[in-house]
Amino acid sequence: MYKLLKQEGSARRAEFTTNRGTVQTPAFMNVATAAAIKGAVSAGDLKTLGCQIMLSNTYHLHVRPGDEVIRGCGGLHKFTTWDGPILTDSGGFQVFSLATLRHITEEGVTFASHVDGRRIFMGPEESMTIQSNLGSTIAMAFDECIENPAPFDYVKASCARTVRWLKRCQAEMARLKKMAELNTMPGTVNPGQMLFGINQGCTYTDLRVEHMKKIAELELDGYAIGGLAVGEPTEVMYDIIDNVTPHMPQNKIRYLMGVGTPANILNAVERGVDLFDCVMPSRNARHGHLFTSKGIINLNNKKYEYDMSPIDENCGCPVCSRYSKAYIRHLLKSQEMLSQRLTVMHNLWFYNHLMEDIRNALDNGCFAEFKREKEEILSTRI
Repeated sequence: MYKLLKQEGSARRAEFTTNRGTVQTPAFMNVATAAAIKGAVSAGDLKTLGCQIMLSNTYHLHVRPGDEVIRGCGGLHKFTTWDGPILTDSGGFQVFSLATLRHITEEGVTFASHVDGRRIFMGPEESMTIQSNLGSTIAMAFDECIENPAPFDYVKASCARTVRWLKRCQAEMARLKKMAELNTMPGTVNPGQMLFGINQGCTYTDLRVEHMKKIAELELDGYAIGGLAVGEPTEVMYDIIDNVTPHMPQNKIRYLMGVGTPANILNAVERGVDLFDCVMPSRNARHGHLFTSKGIINLNNKKYEYDMSPIDENCGCPVCSRYSKAYIRHLLKSQEMLSQRLTVMHNLWFYNHLMEDIRNALDNGCFAEFKREKEEILSTRI
């Protein structure tokens, strides 16, 4: 359930209630693709870092260890020990970005696994079954992630197919829940599982709007904008969000998939988006690129060799309260595993507390001022 608490322009401050707890929005989801944050960060660490939702990936978990294995272990929550909400991506993006030898039909997609080359078929029903076995709090509908740019006619046909696939996802989820209700195997691990639909349409504004109108009719638990932040200019992304959000249900949560930088998040919140995910904070951290209140630093730079100050003197994370730039730089240069853990923890703390600051600004009616003050600073490379 989505409860709007306050609005400043198009920016929204709300609460999103699931059967695994209530999320304060706008919020950032921490990406645990294979049921773990890369960088040796545990579910317990996520609580410390202010994480509200963990995101895992259907495709990766289906390939390894197998969704049936996770079901047999009690579902993702028991498997990982994370007790908050979990969103599972449908696997569509990975099918189209990682897998080779894809063959798309109305039924779904046949492809070769990027791990061992075995042939796998995934369609709406298969994606829902896998996510049902995982027992996530929120399941994403199976969609086609179109490469950008793509021909208009192909994108139009793909959008129409994605709507048909979404209806099949909805029907399959209802069937699995009914089986669980009747105690008939194999019912879903989580009878309260939610379903989000995904808006597609590449960079064609008219197709985006038309597609959003159609999926909004289906009364889903939430709606996502997919297929952005894949190489198009930032202003094009913002323009699409501007055009799509007015057609998204006002009483449902809005999720911008795979985005992004602090500036991207500030601009998307301004346009009415509630939920975000991105591998950037953890991926960049593992290479020594860290977000701070004064801008972005590269800890590999020699100027930090003797720097005994914390990564960010204004940061309250467990890393900044104990370790110096010089020490963490040494760990990075020595390729010590601890370097990844410490840098990832810092960046995730930064992102989660940036979202907290955004929520506070919305609560106090000063988000526009907050955005003006922070956008350029947080994008600056020191």
